[in-house]
Amino acid sequence: MQNVPELHTWEEAVLWLRKQPDQQQLVHACFYDDPLIDAARRYASSIEWQALRRYLPAKRGHALDLGAGRGIASYALASEGWSVTAVEPDLSNVVGVGAIQQLAQESGLPIEVVAQHGEALPFKDHLFDLIHCRAVLHHARDLSALCREVSRVLRPNGMFIATREHVISRKADLGAFLDSHPLHRLYGGENAYLLTEYQRAIKAAGL
Repeated sequence: MQNVPELHTWEEAVLWLRKQPDQQQLVHACFYDDPLIDAARRYASSIEWQALRRYLPAKRGHALDLGAGRGIASYALASEGWSVTAVEPDLSNVVGVGAIQQLAQESGLPIEVVAQHGEALPFKDHLFDLIHCRAVLHHARDLSALCREVSRVLRPNGMFIATREHVISRKADLGAFLDSHPLHRLYGGENAYLLTEYQRAIKAAGL
């Protein structure tokens, strides 16, 4: 990427990427393209989702899509018969709350949207049968606090699924990883943890 501008938000980064002829494969692979409903349908038929859905409980219930982004996983879950609550702190109409609301309205699927961070969920205890996080844990401002909140709002014997997390082998590798990340260089919002850090936070939360 040449002449990379100084950007400040995920939305700005995605909008800039969309304009770059040499980045269209990345935009498509990350489901950042529009129309959003077409991107969501493509995700719901993707190899990634088909692999994940095999682990979902047969009995549908109330699912929390935590850190929902544009809402592509919320759409996939709702299409599978789940009643979905999508939590996303970014208010963006491109990559956040506004986008999910648009997707819910256009699809007619049961997706409720809540603007909030995962470390302070505005829900009563043991509300959800399934909590799904796609590329979310590595963005946590406080990983342990986020996992404790997940544990609090998940029903006993409920399912917690986290996918597409950034994992580093040594703390010293974080800088090199961030330098190589195609989005971090644009908006600076990426991170990664050691596998043991993820495991420790999840287990300590009782998950």
